Amino acid sequence: MTNANYRGAIIGLGFIGGADQVSGDALGQQVADLDGTHLKAMVNHPRVELVAGSSRDQGRRERFVERTSSSAYASWQEMLEQESLDIVSVATYAPQHAEIVRACAARGVRAIFCEKPIATSLPAAEGMVTACEKSGSLLAVNHNRRFHSSFRKLRDLISAGEIGELTSVALRWPSGRLGNVGTHMFNMICMVTGQSVAAVSATLDLSGRPDCRGADFHDPGGWGLLRLANGLVVTFDAGDYANVSPRAEFNGTLGRAIVAEGNGRLEFPDGRVEALTDPPAGESSMDRAMNEIVDCLDGKTTFADPAINSVHTLEVIVACHASHAVNSSWVVLPLSGADREIVVQSG
Repeated sequence: MTNANYRGAIIGLGFIGGADQVSGDALGQQVADLDGTHLKAMVNHPRVELVAGSSRDQGRRERFVERTSSSAYASWQEMLEQESLDIVSVATYAPQHAEIVRACAARGVRAIFCEKPIATSLPAAEGMVTACEKSGSLLAVNHNRRFHSSFRKLRDLISAGEIGELTSVALRWPSGRLGNVGTHMFNMICMVTGQSVAAVSATLDLSGRPDCRGADFHDPGGWGLLRLANGLVVTFDAGDYANVSPRAEFNGTLGRAIVAEGNGRLEFPDGRVEALTDPPAGESSMDRAMNEIVDCLDGKTTFADPAINSVHTLEVIVACHASHAVNSSWVVLPLSGADREIVVQSG
């Protein structure tokens, strides 16, 4: 074990990477509404020293330097060459993840905290995992519900049988985008239930809503069913123009659990209502993820969320596209043949 400090850097200094509100304004979103940012997760940890960041955008670099007094590079390749780094956050758009993660692994970066979705294709995602396994680098993916106290408490309560045997799960969220938003929900379902997805039946929403990240991205929402390995069926409702609040409902033989807007509760037939654990004041899920990354580097624990979980999540999203192409027929996982080559152009 060690108690050394770790040198950190961020590749991609925009909205969630650099906590850059100017970038958030372009997306119509507020940094304050996020469950953490890569910049804050590093700055908030007493043993992580944020020493550098990179962005192609000069304004983002300048604002990053003003907020942190760290070095800023226009080229992430130059940053990796010039800086000795222990932890690197990869907060670029998904199409760049694979190249950057492989380069970080090749440079011997000990922990790589990558934004979700892990990649835009299964071969790319699998290549990232293989590269990190070869280099001994920890690859952590920011599916932050994995680290949220309400969802962890819900996982433990369901495992303990507090709401009985699950009979169904229902998901909904606004703005569609199976790759960028649905990735959180699908990943969370696997974590909370302890089950993988065995088959998918889905219809994509092809209404053509423009992607907030630009014309290069096409990440439709949709509707469908996930059949888990134990036979449990999960429904999801996520149209591109849906005007609903995000919600996950777990129905059991003894009660149900509902998580909406990050707050959760258990409801029982006799009228009892119990709140799930609220996050500690001032601590985001990304802060908690960084704590666990550091604990792993210290040798105190094994990281709780192997990157292969995020590969499986991407496979579920790809399966939605594959199912749509065959009139919403059930598509069985693991995928094979041409379905494995589908590219999801999420941001």
